[in-house]
Amino acid sequence: MSTSSDFDLSGKLALVTGGGSGLGFSIAQKFITYGARVIIAGRREDALQAAVAKLGANAAYKVCDLAQLPAAVTLVESVEKDFGAIDILVNNAGINLKKNVLEVTDEEFAEVVRTNQLAVFSLTREVAKKMTERKKGNIIMISSMAAQYGIPKVIAYTAAKSAVEGMTKALAVELSPLGLRINCIAPGFIETDMSAKALNNDPERKNRVLSRTPMQHLGKPDDIGLAAVFLASDAAKYITGVILPVDGGNSIGF
Repeated sequence: MSTSSDFDLSGKLALVTGGGSGLGFSIAQKFITYGARVIIAGRREDALQAAVAKLGANAAYKVCDLAQLPAAVTLVESVEKDFGAIDILVNNAGINLKKNVLEVTDEEFAEVVRTNQLAVFSLTREVAKKMTERKKGNIIMISSMAAQYGIPKVIAYTAAKSAVEGMTKALAVELSPLGLRINCIAPGFIETDMSAKALNNDPERKNRVLSRTPMQHLGKPDDIGLAAVFLASDAAKYITGVILPVDGGNSIGF
């Protein structure tokens, strides 16, 4: 595939958390298409192995449970020792909890926040330490429509993703003068196995989603992958601190 030099990621090393499946896999796949080497990280070695087999020779994996916060230090050191400097970090890994707000326990809330917010900060901090030494680097957060407007039964996820969007702006203000760019993608409703099952089993919800989406269809995983390529590339060299909805207009629809 021919690509414009502005979007070329050749010579770059990307670390993608949660890259064994779903949107993380699509991001990893597009990075490789545009020339990058990619390390995917996650908890399940079988899923990571299967993903790397599909991604090919420019992919490798690291098993890591980032909810154990000290693991961020070990992961960064291991990746840089084995593969070289991390040029791009994508904070994609996360968990969700669908439950009535009055039934969510403190422990459940804390678990979601720990994985989706605290772990994101820990890994970002450790990668940023290396990037600031080199005076260059690119960090991409993954948010959600839950941070754009209210969605019922996902209170902990909403809190964590809203914090990720706030962190994106604060990190950009502090780290962009040191040579880093920090941006965030807020995916809309994307066609994945999980979303297809949820929406196809709930026609009323699917109709609500499509009725407030001006483009009148769900997105594809590749749409998120291509947005990540753009933000990671020189095509976005003057962009930092941005929350980019990739949602077919869902966040502005009615």
